[in-house]
Amino acid sequence: MRASCKGNPGPGAWGVALERDGAWQERRGTAEATTNNRMELVAAIEGLRLLPPGSRVQLFTTSDYLHQGATRWAAGWQAQGWQKKDGLPVANADLWKTLLDLTGRYQVQWVNAKGQRLEGLERAAKVAIS
Repeated sequence: MRASCKGNPGPGAWGVALERDGAWQERRGTAEATTNNRMELVAAIEGLRLLPPGSRVQLFTTSDYLHQGATRWAAGWQAQGWQKKDGLPVANADLWKTLLDLTGRYQVQWVNAKGQRLEGLERAAKVAIS
């Protein structure tokens, strides 16, 4: 999955490329006024929605925000009522809540693919900008 934004905030797009049994499925979407981080979260959410619940999935992302949030920060944010340590609200809490709910329905392995050239990431990037 990949996301992009022209300006931050600004118009944004996301793309997902799902490979299953050698066949590819792609999906994309846009938003008029958004941020890159929101588009990364939407890409993960929409990618998971392509799968039947209970599926085992490797979720590749080049976003440190998404990877760290999903694997390290989100559980703590949830436990603290969606507030950061400084007492301020967590940005994009609406999408983080949706993502956590969805990941609970799947067997998700998060993969930090930053700096890697993988076919799925390349496909997702092309889908996002098309």
